[in-house]
Amino acid sequence: MDAYWAKDIQELFRLGRRDSFQRFTELIMAQSGGIFEATQFARPCEVSRPTITNYLRVLEATFVAHVVRPFSTRRPTEIVAAPKVYGFDTGFICYYRGWQTLRDEDLGMLWEHFVLNEIMARSQNRNVYYWRDKRGHEVDFVLAGRRNRPMAIECKWSANNFDHTNLVAFRKQHPEGENLVLARDVERTFTRNYGALKVRFDTIRSFADSISQ
Repeated sequence: MDAYWAKDIQELFRLGRRDSFQRFTELIMAQSGGIFEATQFARPCEVSRPTITNYLRVLEATFVAHVVRPFSTRRPTEIVAAPKVYGFDTGFICYYRGWQTLRDEDLGMLWEHFVLNEIMARSQNRNVYYWRDKRGHEVDFVLAGRRNRPMAIECKWSANNFDHTNLVAFRKQHPEGENLVLARDVERTFTRNYGALKVRFDTIRSFADSISQ
């Protein structure tokens, strides 16, 4: 962290308040994958809300954090503003959360981070979104496709844990596009139908190769 501050931050951005910025970075890692509200960070970091927003821009510009914004066509039932923020490295995330031993409930969250990192690395762009409606349905990631055909991606540590409810809710709002589940225990691609909903289960390697072509 000291080298990051001295080389990347000071040379490129010349920020003041080193302690505040480092505290913000630590909190982002500890709360990685959650909805970002700038006001929640202002008090513990002892800076203003605009400064927190600027700090986030710096983390995003230096690829220390991935900012995943909500996918929406401005429907009144959808969340349209609040982004989710992911730390760049699962090792740092575990460290700042104080995780010495991983529990079963931690694995899915870390897998979600791993999938996001693969998408970012292979696609070489940041056009990755998430989706949530005001009834609490959520899709992990959405890749905005051409001709209004967004790809919906759910990340599961085990394919047996997949529940199609959220994808059904998403497709009621956005009918066209592919539905994908990336699960750690999938060894080869297969498809399942849930009524009218068709879902492809894939390996992370196969999917990553497909988006890097």
